[in-house]
Amino acid sequence: MSITDGELAIAAAQAGAAVVRGHYGSSLERYAKGAGDFATIADVEAEKAILGVLRAARPDDVVLGEESGRTGAEGGERLWLVDPLCGTLNYAVRNMLVSVNVALRTGAGVSVAASADPFNDEVFWTGGDGAYVRRGGADQPLVPSAESNLVDLNLDPPFPNRADFLAARMLADDGFIGRFRPRVVSTTLAVAWVAAGRRAGYVTDGHLRDSVHFAAGIALCQAAGCVVTDLDGRPPHTGRGGLVVAADEPAHTALLALVASQQGGGA
Repeated sequence: MSITDGELAIAAAQAGAAVVRGHYGSSLERYAKGAGDFATIADVEAEKAILGVLRAARPDDVVLGEESGRTGAEGGERLWLVDPLCGTLNYAVRNMLVSVNVALRTGAGVSVAASADPFNDEVFWTGGDGAYVRRGGADQPLVPSAESNLVDLNLDPPFPNRADFLAARMLADDGFIGRFRPRVVSTTLAVAWVAAGRRAGYVTDGHLRDSVHFAAGIALCQAAGCVVTDLDGRPPHTGRGGLVVAADEPAHTALLALVASQQGGGA
């Protein structure tokens, strides 16, 4: 029996997560990638495991991997976006805040995605109809909630909108401090947490179209019913970029106002 795209995304993410767990705590040589970024053997081997699962089931699909680049026939309508270890610096210093991300873009949109937490035996996933977390083989629907008031800010570069928006400036904004509580976990696992009700929101700069880092989290949040826009409140990838994800409309409205308050006041 053929496997569905949703189950394939889960299987691929789980295969990568198993590799990440297996290398955890070992001596990890760093392979420089430029601009302060690097990969480890765990990144490389996890991506190989993910690609092995995808290739076995969908040999004709195109794959864009963080470490191996784009492979497969040109012009394919089905593109798998693979981030084998999001949070490599965390992982390299034995911090378990990481995720393994797999997403499928068909045509213009991503509707199938999985984001695995290797150390909590959880896979957040969507097959295009609802969003779920799988624990021990059982699925539960993801239910967004802004109750915690916790908002993750991505402080990692690049910052293409620095003149008018910088996430770090929100940390000193009285309006932000009065409404939310900041968190910085430095992995896109935090985007999935918005869908799961563990975060009220997530904010980042950057051009994120076909991003292997963000595609899975964005798809999960959209499927779960979160409010997902760019920095100006437009649909993702249609304006100046960036991402504002919130569990509900009031939280999203507040975050957008904080972003807009930086216009013309950047350093």
